[in-house]
Amino acid sequence: MALDEFTRSHWYAIGRLEDVPDGGSRSTRLLGHDVVAERRAEALSIRLKADGAPLKAQERYGHVWTTLHDDPRPLYDIPEFEEKGRRLVTAGCVSVRCSGLRAVENFLDLAHFPFVHAGILGVEEQATVEQYEVEPDRNEDELWATSCKFYQPRAAATAESGQVTHYKYRVPHPFSTILYKTCPIRDDAWDLIGLFIQPVEEDLSDVHSFVLVFDEDNSDTDLLHFQQTIFLQDRFILENQVPRLLPLVPGSETPTRADASSIAYRRWLRKKGLTYGALPAIRAA
Repeated sequence: MALDEFTRSHWYAIGRLEDVPDGGSRSTRLLGHDVVAERRAEALSIRLKADGAPLKAQERYGHVWTTLHDDPRPLYDIPEFEEKGRRLVTAGCVSVRCSGLRAVENFLDLAHFPFVHAGILGVEEQATVEQYEVEPDRNEDELWATSCKFYQPRAAATAESGQVTHYKYRVPHPFSTILYKTCPIRDDAWDLIGLFIQPVEEDLSDVHSFVLVFDEDNSDTDLLHFQQTIFLQDRFILENQVPRLLPLVPGSETPTRADASSIAYRRWLRKKGLTYGALPAIRAA
């Protein structure tokens, strides 16, 4: 599948900062192309492996980013990364045999909490997804799902008991998504959990995740293990979805009221003319 312009025009995380130490390198694959990131005298460079052509590079949000485009869209802003007192834990890369679009859509899905993450993010006795709002931010060209809430027996590593957790979901990029959720220890703040998805191939993704939280009690290892437990439960579901690519044609799968964010996400991708990682190839509406 040839790369569509919308997919090609974005920045992608290809590893954590510590994955490319000074004097070291990291070889990986992005959108079907082999790339190499190197750091010499603390300067980061990224190139295509095939012909050595240089690629643009930047370091933000604890990760190394690159793009295949000569004039890419700006990388979206996450202002919470500048707030004092927050702790960043990067969970590293997990390879998943599915389209990165499937991984984003699964992250947006509240309905699976009581069944895939039973005893942590949900319980079967309280499985109803209450109505929530989905709206585009046209100024930033991204999607938001707001007014989401769900009862969770252990919403976060800091949680000591069950609570009704409030959520906001943000999709600022076709292969990135960020969750803003109730902070158990601060009423005036949200904890952040995010996925920076590196589409290796159309049906193979390297998922880079992070948590950005207020937490004075748990170690980085505790926070990492909590996040990995959740994602590895999701990984089993993602790798067993058929098809591996994300269907974008309306009516190809049957949605419910709880799928409002998924419907809006697919519509957004369809209007942008995205074809990479989607089934079947589609044209802009």
